[in-house]
Amino acid sequence: MAVTAKGTPYVESSDNVADYPGVSLALANHIDDTAGKVLQVVSVTKTDTFTTTSSSYADITGLTATITPSSVNSKIYISSVINGHAMSTTQGYFQLVRGSTAIAVGDAAGARIQASTQMRNISGNNGQQSVGILFLDAPASISALTYKIQTRNQGDGTIFVNRSQSDVNSGDSSRTVSTITLMEISA
Repeated sequence: MAVTAKGTPYVESSDNVADYPGVSLALANHIDDTAGKVLQVVSVTKTDTFTTTSSSYADITGLTATITPSSVNSKIYISSVINGHAMSTTQGYFQLVRGSTAIAVGDAAGARIQASTQMRNISGNNGQQSVGILFLDAPASISALTYKIQTRNQGDGTIFVNRSQSDVNSGDSSRTVSTITLMEISA
């Protein structure tokens, strides 16, 4: 039996080649087809509304998800979409948080606000817009990990999630959803 550069024996098998057409038996025995696979998915959809006037980051209730990685080498891919409205007197800032630590935020200096994404203000009070956060985290943990989205205003005004400022009960107003999805990716 031959010994590979890794020091592990390989056995020529038609099964190995069948999985990887056009690849030699020696190479087919050493292809790791588990890396980069989605091992589990946790998703939360927020259908109710949320409003804040806070100029400090506050949790958006119902936009929190928890995942327990199966390996310390796994990565967690986070995808979040937040729909809503920032009053014309402010901007809406959003950040991704793991546990109590903000992650995927900009390196803000001076008076700038650190954020994962920003919602511009809307003139008028009936529209909504969407902002998204995409991030690949490497937490190096097999403990339960809680990810959440927080929001704050610029210092004055109101941030609305899943609704417009007016939120009138008519055909020209809408209620929307916001989501956070966690995917464990094998190393």
